[in-house]
Amino acid sequence: MSNHTSSKISRRTFGKKTASAASAAFAFQFIPSRAWGNLTKPTMVGIGSGGKGRSDIANSELAGFDIVGLVDVVDVKKFGANKKNNRRENVLIESREAYPDVPFWTDYREMFADMGDKVDAVTVSTPDHHHFHASVMAMQAGKHVYCQKPLTHGIWEARMMSEVASQTGVKTQMGNQAHAEDHMRRCVELIRSGIIGKVRDVHTWTNRPIWPQGFANPPQKQKVPKWIDWKQWVGPAGHVDYNENIAPFSWRGWWEYGTGALGDMACHIMDMPYWALMPGAPKNVKAEQAGATEFSPPINSKIVWEFGPSEHTHSRGVRFNWYDGYVDAHFDPEIWALIKESEEYNHPSPSILDGRPFNEYGCVVVGEEGKMFFHRQNNNWVVNPTSIVDGYSWPAQSLPRARGDDKYKNHNEWFDTIVGKLVKGQSNFELAGPFTEMILLGVLAQRVPNENLEWDHKNMEIVGRPELKKYIQRDYTKDWEAEVSGAGKISFAAL
Repeated sequence: MSNHTSSKISRRTFGKKTASAASAAFAFQFIPSRAWGNLTKPTMVGIGSGGKGRSDIANSELAGFDIVGLVDVVDVKKFGANKKNNRRENVLIESREAYPDVPFWTDYREMFADMGDKVDAVTVSTPDHHHFHASVMAMQAGKHVYCQKPLTHGIWEARMMSEVASQTGVKTQMGNQAHAEDHMRRCVELIRSGIIGKVRDVHTWTNRPIWPQGFANPPQKQKVPKWIDWKQWVGPAGHVDYNENIAPFSWRGWWEYGTGALGDMACHIMDMPYWALMPGAPKNVKAEQAGATEFSPPINSKIVWEFGPSEHTHSRGVRFNWYDGYVDAHFDPEIWALIKESEEYNHPSPSILDGRPFNEYGCVVVGEEGKMFFHRQNNNWVVNPTSIVDGYSWPAQSLPRARGDDKYKNHNEWFDTIVGKLVKGQSNFELAGPFTEMILLGVLAQRVPNENLEWDHKNMEIVGRPELKKYIQRDYTKDWEAEVSGAGKISFAAL
């Protein structure tokens, strides 16, 4: 609970039969609190203040926001005097100490009810399964939103997030921060200019997961510490008993709360080629994997998405290829960790890499005339053969450049859209939503490996596979249900 919770808040029943009543009672109506573009120092609350949340809040403050509140399920004020804090808990302490005078909540629904029009924007840096609820509640209340990647936990959620962003007109940005860096935008311009010809294949890889994946059963139940609101942490997802091997970091290795290595890293590594090509929705997807269980994503996988032709692709379309995880690894339940038998991890073949050394993650874009090798954190890129640049007519800049150093550009761009210096961020939800859908379709394919799944984008379904609907649109737990009205408004269970 918050440390200043209103006594007027009460629980009301919500269900499908009472959706209209809940909609009428729902407090978070879309009413912008102030005139957009006239703000000079917009107010912001950080939802999720540890881990990535710490840097999202700090970078937003540097961009120009006034931080007026914090939300996190962990209340560091309840840490005992003798508690030995780990690195992640120290980050949470840093957040509270950085903003000692702002209010704190463990439930973002209470924050929205308490703050009303006193907050202009939020960052959402929670586990994946809370992204949808926190972001949509914010947007429908007229708040601008910066949400971490992947944009959502599920495909339906990504579609809805994109639509709500369009309907409300608030300023949004997904937290794939390299999207705002100059070298990525230059590579997008170069590929679109045809430097390697029409693109037929994209290859992307990561050595992750670096957290436990592939476990067959949940860890043993532990006593819930007094400093964490575990019911709120579980929130809209299915219940699991508390264990320190789930939160605050290893939730990524749970189907119920995270999206595995693919969801964690593809929004970064696939970003440049997807943005450059804008291929639309895939026609089909197929995954190979090892180690996935009822509870957990695979230890390693390979995935192929096939797209139809578009402006910058080959006439037969383009294939996106993904490789993740260590080849010789297994999960050890005794120490609750992945054990690597070797340092070999999934990656493209040497023929695709042209004999070049490869990093722990990377990207190769294959065109009719050559290849581009790209690394999102290195301010360089390579085309092969190098002769294709001889006499090449370099394209003029066509994408805007965000201000500031690379570390802060994504937050700066979001801020500048809110204060009226820019029209929109380049990773806004209307663009990030379809990108996230594509990635999460791969997550779905990991659950039904070795099958070619045909995707019906319009109807949001796998053709001929109605039993897979549960992986596209999940059911939410009591008090977290969501209903979509005929007008497209989403109503939630109300506090």
